[in-house]
Amino acid sequence: MTIVHIVLFKFKPEVTEDHKATFVRELKQLKTLPCVLNQRLVVGGPSVTDPIERSKGYHYALVSYHKDRAALDEYQASAEHHRVTSTYLWPFKEDVTRFDFEVAAEDEQDCLGWL
Repeated sequence: MTIVHIVLFKFKPEVTEDHKATFVRELKQLKTLPCVLNQRLVVGGPSVTDPIERSKGYHYALVSYHKDRAALDEYQASAEHHRVTSTYLWPFKEDVTRFDFEVAAEDEQDCLGWL
């Protein structure tokens, strides 16, 4: 069953735009990991939510797809994921919100259509 992995990123106020751009560029490279289903990993931002206050100050979002929980666990434990987060995120983050869910069986075909 497909797992959808969603993460919202908020940086400390003093973090530069150059640093954020580097983080996004590095994060996008994780799509090449074999545990990312069909290389479906998207990073976006800044928010275009209106009104912007509903974005709660988050700067970027990531959405990725994984074949199952084992693939998501492999993604989280990978050396590349660790390198990107430990170098460009954890020392600079103000907040991170993660939400993972299994696609319901009746929605699986819709999800596969996106892939």
